[in-house]
Amino acid sequence: MTRETILEVQDLRTHFFTKAGVARAVDGVSFSLARGEVLGLVGESGSGKTVTGFSLMGLVDPPGRLVSGSIRLGGQELANLPEEGWRRLRGRRIAMIFQDPMMTLNPVLRIDTQMIEAIRAHAGVSREAARERAREALARVGIPSPDERLAAYPHQFSGGMRQRVAIAIALLNEPEVIVADEPTTALDVTIQAQILYEVQKLCADTGLAMIWITHDLAVVGGLADRVAVMYAGRIVEQGPVDAVLDAPFHPYTHGLIGSVPSQNHRGERLTQIPGMAPSLLSLPEGCSFAARCPRADGACTVMPDLAELEAGRFSRCHHPHRTLETARGGAA
Repeated sequence: MTRETILEVQDLRTHFFTKAGVARAVDGVSFSLARGEVLGLVGESGSGKTVTGFSLMGLVDPPGRLVSGSIRLGGQELANLPEEGWRRLRGRRIAMIFQDPMMTLNPVLRIDTQMIEAIRAHAGVSREAARERAREALARVGIPSPDERLAAYPHQFSGGMRQRVAIAIALLNEPEVIVADEPTTALDVTIQAQILYEVQKLCADTGLAMIWITHDLAVVGGLADRVAVMYAGRIVEQGPVDAVLDAPFHPYTHGLIGSVPSQNHRGERLTQIPGMAPSLLSLPEGCSFAARCPRADGACTVMPDLAELEAGRFSRCHHPHRTLETARGGAA
């Protein structure tokens, strides 16, 4: 059964206008998200994935600006929304979980004060009703003794507990979409696994859609339904997570997966992608990955389109590792 699409992003472009030039941080990004679906947005630092997330939330500050493109949430266009419209929308229909929970939490206010204010900003309920909803949200993300925790301050929580509180705040008003920007990166593996399990369960139980921004392919493999790989401000590969991780089309995705330690035999040197990502201030005319790509040739001086090579699988490459013919059983 096809799930209803809740978020559609078309040709999104967010540029930063600096004294050194225009940095094209997000340069023509398109994807969709269905209810209950988790989309993993992956790539190296500087690939544009966090700026994409901030663009979806209307949180890009000068000198950055959303230059063009469409962001439709449940049919409503957000790209040209005034700030007052964003304030009504954020936290109610679309919410964000930041990498650092202290970007969400005020260190001098008790947790109950912060959560009750977040609820009453969007819902006309009493303080008692808001407090009960806050208590339920803490319990939902696995925080023990929620009544006691509501009376605490952020510094009285561990890093893992603070991040759970930040996730609970994002869930308070039951948004349709959550953008999660590497929220488990700083946590130990055990806590990370617990939070990922709870997030996955929430999406399945409530129909919440989520964009999970990360550089960790292991997290994406265990959490996401689909994955979009970003490089130099553009999506270079997109598709079902198992298919992309098992047999990537794009040489960049191939290199990312090959550089994961678990993919290498004991005693062998780690696979590396040579060189560095290009400056967003001076992107090449053709494929941005060409200078680092072992398959590049003269054709790569022209930017390839993001083409559908298989049903639901897209790649932006003139020389993908597998074409439609080889995917049916030929050589890679």
